[in-house]
Amino acid sequence: MPRSLSFGAWLRVFLQIAVMVSLLLICIPFYYVYRVLGLRNPWPRVFLGGVAFAAGVQIVPEGHRPTGPIFLIANHVSWLDIPAISWITGSAFVGHDGLASMPLLKWLCKMNDTVFVARHDRTSVADQVLQVRHAMDDTHALTIFPEGTTSDGTGLLAFKSSLLSAFEPLPPGVAIQPVLIDYGTDAADIAWVGEEHGLDNFLRILVRKQPITVRVRFLKPLDGAALENRKTIAAAARDAIMQQLASR
Repeated sequence: MPRSLSFGAWLRVFLQIAVMVSLLLICIPFYYVYRVLGLRNPWPRVFLGGVAFAAGVQIVPEGHRPTGPIFLIANHVSWLDIPAISWITGSAFVGHDGLASMPLLKWLCKMNDTVFVARHDRTSVADQVLQVRHAMDDTHALTIFPEGTTSDGTGLLAFKSSLLSAFEPLPPGVAIQPVLIDYGTDAADIAWVGEEHGLDNFLRILVRKQPITVRVRFLKPLDGAALENRKTIAAAARDAIMQQLASR
């Protein structure tokens, strides 16, 4: 956790968190009204976009943004990745089941149709497939971070094809599109890596005086042999993102 901060820095953090909490309290009633009425629910997207704005993040979309049902495969640098992608696409997300052990976080994630993947429980794949289908029905977009954790933003970790098990078989009419999340020269300062506690990273980002620009670059959707199975999907998506990362 940041130490030796000035009173002004702590005041700024307090105001940012107050904005986020206020936005959540505003969005929750509308979320449940839309849910009861069976309407497509924009309020998770509004909340997450507001969180990014309150944190001083400028979100810049690049490339062809998805319009139809789509699975997005992205690199993972920071918790800010989720608000950024959600604001642009309204996407739901695939998260590891460890997040479900925290009641408040699980409740917030489920509002956005998060699919929790039990990485080491192969017997749960069938249920995960059903959750994926449900999330796609609600949001028409689902994002997965196949590195399984955050990287430092300057390279890619191995993509775990097992995290794509719930996508087999690929539903008809659904595209798969790689996405590069790029913080530019700020990546090392933004990245949540190593043994850093999540709260420490959260506060470290909020106390920054400089705005954060994140470019969300939508790459060419996968096709042909790349879609043969989860291993070819993981390899092709990683290659596409790596090429873009290297050419920045």
